[in-house]
Amino acid sequence: MHFASYLPVLPAVAVAIPAAIFFAEILASLVSSTQSLSSYSGRSPQQNVAAVIPAHNESSGISATLAAIRPQLRAGDRLLVVADNCADDTASVASRSGAEVIERRDLTRLGKGYALDFALKHLERNPPKIVIFIDADCRISEDAIEDMAQACAGTARPVQILDLMTAPDGSPINYRVAEIAWRVRNWIRPLGLATLGLPCPLMGTGMAFPWEVIRSVNVASGALTEDRKLGLELARAGHAPLFFPSARVTSHFPFSAEGAKTQRRRWEEGSIRMILRDAPLYFIRALASGNIPLLALALDAVVPPLSLLALLTGAMVVITGMAALAGASPAAFTISSVALAALVAAVLLAWLKYGRDVLPIRSLPSLALYVLGKLPLYRQIFSGRATSSWIRTDRGKS
Repeated sequence: MHFASYLPVLPAVAVAIPAAIFFAEILASLVSSTQSLSSYSGRSPQQNVAAVIPAHNESSGISATLAAIRPQLRAGDRLLVVADNCADDTASVASRSGAEVIERRDLTRLGKGYALDFALKHLERNPPKIVIFIDADCRISEDAIEDMAQACAGTARPVQILDLMTAPDGSPINYRVAEIAWRVRNWIRPLGLATLGLPCPLMGTGMAFPWEVIRSVNVASGALTEDRKLGLELARAGHAPLFFPSARVTSHFPFSAEGAKTQRRRWEEGSIRMILRDAPLYFIRALASGNIPLLALALDAVVPPLSLLALLTGAMVVITGMAALAGASPAAFTISSVALAALVAAVLLAWLKYGRDVLPIRSLPSLALYVLGKLPLYRQIFSGRATSSWIRTDRGKS
């Protein structure tokens, strides 16, 4: 065969690599034996905590979040809210709820990363031993603050607890499919990495850091995936995050159609930017330095959102199949077919162990409809129209 007949192999391999990574992570999660937070002894009185809550126009729900956190704090711990470019009364509501409040106004530097950096600079006057970040619309499990603090103090490394989102009561089937996709992204895949003895990506909330570690990197960023980038930077500096799913932080998907659309676009666009701009650079740095934790996180970061991965893999099977019929080498079609089979098997295995309580078997065909429903979103993202860095999600009913 002519050399040109093997050209489809290159794009087939490019799509098969993230599918293989996804399959390996899911498979590893099925035999998980990760360490529990409870395996660490209590922190000393000197190991005080600062729980930091970045908030952008969150006056309607921040009181409940603070009410869940405040009883978990010890004497000497701090509860700090950053009211970031707020147009509502978030600051006064948080203050009435017993939090220490600082306000940031800077319309030229937008993004949660800048709010976190503002908080850390404020804390420098009297730094805590451990810093914990919780989003303003989240609820934490019982004793989660103490569990995170103990694990962080015991390992001297960043700690990420389980971050879950749930579908509101009465929401349509596509919300339950989205809940499964979220579990895959934030629970099952990180669990697989932890089982393999590898670090996990940061998820933006439910994160704890030793003070010296969090101050060793620059958190000021307007990136839509500031959490993932922070995890990569920490791994690069030798402080790769650890995953502890025995404690959790939860929130709800927005019920309104517009809120859900905005949220999905922000997440998906951020992931795509990470794949195209950041992940290759960190991959090269990891290879050059022999940094295995950074390499693991860089490879994890090249896996697209599940819907996009399914669309790319399915499209590659069709394209390489047509190329093979036209006389090209069948190698590309074989690679693409194996990648698609591995992806389908991984999704089914993940659903069997972690998703049957959310999505019954009769609803499995909805997975395909959910994936196809993302086509307009990806067309919009790849058209180049950018999304703002930090827009509060509308969680009201449509």
